[in-house]
Amino acid sequence: MSKLPQQNDSHKQPKKWLKMPHIYVLLFIFGVIATISTYLIPSGVFKRVKGPEGREMVDADSFKYVQSDPIGLIDFITIIPRGLIEAGEIVFFTLIIGGMFMVLRRTGIIEIGVDKLARRFMNQSIFIIPVLTITFAIIATLIGTAELSLVYIPVILPLIIALGYDSITASAIALCGTVVGFTIGVLNPINTGLAQKLSGIPVFSGLGFRLVLFVIVIIVTVLFIMRHAKKVKSNPSYSLVYEEDREKRKIYKDITQHQPLVATKRQKIGIAVVLLFFIVLVYGVTTQGWFMVEMSGLFIVMGIVVGLITGLNTQEICEAFNDGFKDVLMGAIIVGLARSIAVVLEDGKIMDTIVHSLGSVLDGATPTVAAVGMYAVQVLINFIISSGSGQALVTMPIMAPLADMLGITRQTAVLAFQLGDGFTHVFYPTSGYFMAALAIGGVSYTKWIRFFFPLFIIWAGISVIALIIAQLTGYS
Repeated sequence: MSKLPQQNDSHKQPKKWLKMPHIYVLLFIFGVIATISTYLIPSGVFKRVKGPEGREMVDADSFKYVQSDPIGLIDFITIIPRGLIEAGEIVFFTLIIGGMFMVLRRTGIIEIGVDKLARRFMNQSIFIIPVLTITFAIIATLIGTAELSLVYIPVILPLIIALGYDSITASAIALCGTVVGFTIGVLNPINTGLAQKLSGIPVFSGLGFRLVLFVIVIIVTVLFIMRHAKKVKSNPSYSLVYEEDREKRKIYKDITQHQPLVATKRQKIGIAVVLLFFIVLVYGVTTQGWFMVEMSGLFIVMGIVVGLITGLNTQEICEAFNDGFKDVLMGAIIVGLARSIAVVLEDGKIMDTIVHSLGSVLDGATPTVAAVGMYAVQVLINFIISSGSGQALVTMPIMAPLADMLGITRQTAVLAFQLGDGFTHVFYPTSGYFMAALAIGGVSYTKWIRFFFPLFIIWAGISVIALIIAQLTGYS
């Protein structure tokens, strides 16, 4: 009797030893490293000037070292609150999405929609993965809003669970689909368009090469997700989030074994109103420049209006919002923790020094090596500058003239920026919307990395090959 517990303990011990630290701990360590770096790395700044569309960009020839300004104790203990404040848009957007979808759950609308779709795809469920992934990728590659994955995940999650898959599958469909579209940026104004403007080349030129690359990457991505999904379908315990999904499976897994759900008159009106709100959302994002603040406001109104229409009282709506806030609270806090790292680097005036130093590393390299080197530099920089447009405004004024000196076409330099910036958005914990999306999907960062890392390596390999081909063919 006494041997069995001992055996179990010895079996579990290695797992405990190898266990990754909590994401809070991980990000705090990054914050400490960043703080120490302000004492070791010389402070330096670029002069900021007006760029395309009045945006602030760096003057590539203006870098100068300035008096060091390392982070003191008082500054250090405030970085997390300041990170939360600076990332306020994403933090509150995350909370509001969680609240709004909990209201929709309480109305019964989500369950009805899942029931209909699950029955429709019951015998061909695997095809839902390429349909959704490609759709999300096309939207992102045209309008450049990878953050819409925050909206997609709670919508598709119940359906994916009902079809026998897991939360990782749902999160991967939304996150990988959008980031592929955003990264390749066939007609993406946020990364491709802006980077090309900053580099002085025609906007959306070189489209053919990007289109071919988009097709290759999205096919690889879909096959990778489908491979995981098939394994989970045949053996649910294979899922890394098997235990975390237990409650979701109780709600959605056996939905098709019961009588079809029939919407009441009020629920039908509620569904129509939800669709109307999403039409308004698409209109606002694509034509009015709406972002997280506007979308947050719209979602608050949506939750209240749809809740009242379907028969919830104000008390029930408020409690639903509260419960939804609780579900995504951890993700919202993580966003602030991630942003605090950038706060340290900016306050210590070492972010520009890091960018300048990384750019200087490429001096003297052969054109092909330099093209791949530019990609590696952009990959590294994205850890501290997680915004695609922000990274373009800081790096492209430096990389474009550097490309001329190294014998690289500016189009290839833009491609190196796109590939180095984009794919890391769903890899680095400093990416705010990504961490928020994982929280909404109920997937921990460490488990996501265990699933995603092989695909990330594949993407990196494709990126390197694409850049070599671009350089050898004189991509312009």
